[in-house]
Formats: sequence, structure tokens, C-alpha cells
Amino acid sequence: MASARIVVAGASMGGLRAAERLRACGFTGEIVVIGDERHPPYNRPPLSKEALASEVTHAAVAFRMRRSVADVTWRLGVPVAGADLAARTLRLADGTELAYDGLVAATGVRPRRLPVPGPVAGRHVVRTLDDAVALRAALRPGAEVLIIGAGFIGCEVAATATGLGARVTVVAPEAAPMLRPLGEVLAAALRRRHEEHGVRFLLGRTVRRFLGEETATGVELSDATVVHADVIVEAVGSVPNTEWLAGNGLDLSDGVLCDNAMRAAPGLVAVGDVARFPNPRYDGVPRRVEHWSVPTDTARRAAVTLLADLGLADPDPAPFTPLPSFWSDQYDLRVQSFGAPGLGARDVRILEGEPDGEVVAGYHRDGALVGVVMIGMAAAVPRYRSLLLDASRLDPVT
Repeated sequence: MASARIVVAGASMGGLRAAERLRACGFTGEIVVIGDERHPPYNRPPLSKEALASEVTHAAVAFRMRRSVADVTWRLGVPVAGADLAARTLRLADGTELAYDGLVAATGVRPRRLPVPGPVAGRHVVRTLDDAVALRAALRPGAEVLIIGAGFIGCEVAATATGLGARVTVVAPEAAPMLRPLGEVLAAALRRRHEEHGVRFLLGRTVRRFLGEETATGVELSDATVVHADVIVEAVGSVPNTEWLAGNGLDLSDGVLCDNAMRAAPGLVAVGDVARFPNPRYDGVPRRVEHWSVPTDTARRAAVTLLADLGLADPDPAPFTPLPSFWSDQYDLRVQSFGAPGLGARDVRILEGEPDGEVVAGYHRDGALVGVVMIGMAAAVPRYRSLLLDASRLDPVT
């Protein structure tokens, strides 16, 4: 199969890392990467952080292209519309049909939208470069900014908008910002830090409807409170981009279900945010993980698996046990996480420091440490990361 063609559906970080790993594993055939955006691959996390705080440009966030992928064909601005896995063909949105021998699903996620009445125009999201450009243009000093959602994206945008001189209100149904990933103690501490910078929280409430005629100008909440705003940002989660794979007998109930080798079907692997896979470091439950490290980790394993399926490499028999990690910059704080704190949110222990200062919190399941979250404590990062990496399988799968 020297003339084999591998198509990567998705041209963000996961798609780029997949192409790089295929070349690193010795694949010399044709690689075609298809992306719905017109921009070459770029780094998304800064779009709600430092890039949003300044002039948003592709150059500021673009990934450096390695020499190994210089011969990759990039088809940008035309998304994949459908797939026939049995025939090994793809249909692009412009009607083009593309045959392949191996396929990588790297289509990621898109922002979820609130299914409530009211105008759609004027409601910003933060996922793409173009989203960030549009939001940055609206963030003026003195602007009333309403952020719906108190997860990491919502809180990062709140911090950035506040730093630009906007007045920020955050609405969310939870009792504290970032409650689900952090637990009560750290969530309460981060809320206090945001409030010290002037952010107002309206928590325990949902949006009943958006106000305005053609453009959203505010919201009515579930308790009848009305909040007017110059800028509205929806940060209420994400939806996996899997529609193009429908009709092929795959489990697409939450992303693309894969085995531990990142295989979704013969000749098909998935990487990044769209992939749902079991991690035997914790248990046998398949989960999607929307962390910055996941596209690179899953691409490493998926490339080997796909080439082995094509008869071009030996399979890797070792269990795939990545250690998820992410970071969040809010004001002068850096929040970092390693492992799976969400699995241990019911048993959170302060390991070092204090919640209102620099702190390390440990997240435990059945008494075992499954994740850490650090606010500050930069010098301790290698130690806790190594502790989690060196741990043997925490909940063995039989």
C-alpha cells in the first residue's frame, strides 16, 4: 500500500498532530487534511485569554508547521459533509467525493447554543479565530458584558473583559463558578477572586429568553430578573461534530466511540475532543476529554493503530493511559490541572497552601489520588505531574 491515502477530517490541533504522527511513524503515502475553517491550524486556548486581550490575529496563535508535513495537502474552508465507511469515501460540502484507505476523525466540537426564545444575532461564542476577532471588537471600556456560563471559558472571558475595562455579569445555573471540575472549595475561592475584580455573579439561575428585536440586548432569567447588556457571550458547553459520520452504524451518542487504541471502526480512528475512549488509568468507561493535551496524546496512539490496520506498522499492545492536563489563565492566576479531578470531585483535599492564596488540591476516588488542581504553585507542578504519571493503574480493568 505504498500509494495509500489517509484523509484527516479536521484541520485544528488534532488534525495537525495526526498528520505529524503519521509521518513520524514512517507513513510516506498521501495525507489530505480537510478543514471547515479557512485558517491553517492554530492554538485555541489563547482565544479566551491573552489573544483576546490584544489584537486577535492568526499569526499570534498559529502552530509552527513541521518540515515533516510540508507535503500534506490542506483543503481548507470546505467541511466534510458525509462518509461511507464501507466504500471508504467522503463527501465534502462542495459536492466533491474523496476516496481514502485510512480515515482520521478530528472534527472536534462546536459551541452549544441555548435553546430558548429570542434573537440569535448579537450572541457571541468563543471557539474559532473569527469568533474571537468579532468578540474582541465588541469589548470596549465601559461596555456591559453578560456571560452565560461559569465554566473555564466563561470565567476566562470574564477576566479578560474586566481587564479591558468592561463591566461583567456572569449567569449560570450552578451554585459556584467552575464547580463541576473544581469542587466547592476552589470554586468558592475563585469566585471571590473574580468578585474582587468587579465581576458580578447571578448563580443558580437559567436564561428564560433573550431580549431584543433583531439583535439580543439582554436576557430574562428564570427568576424574572432582567439583565441588559452591550455584549453577550454564550459559554454553555460544546457539541461534538459527528453528523458527517451518521448512517455508518457508529455510536455517536457523545462523540465518536473508540476502543482504547482509538479505533472507531476498521480503517477509522478518532483523535482530540471528538473521541470518546476508555482510559484504563482510571476505569473502563469511555469518556470525551476536552483538555489541551488530549489531541497530541490521542494522535500518537491513533496513528499507530491506523497504520497497523492498513498493514503498514506493528500494533502497539500497551494500554493507552494518557494523563489529561489543562491550564486556565485568569487575571494574574494560572490554574493547572493534571489527571481526572472530575472523577474525584466528591473527595477534595488541600495538599498544600490555602484556597485564597496559592494552593494544591487533590481529588480522590475510593481513597486514590486521581487528579490535582493547582492555583499558582508553579514550582510544584513537576512533582505532582510525576506523582500522577508514575502511579500504577488506579482502578484496574479486568
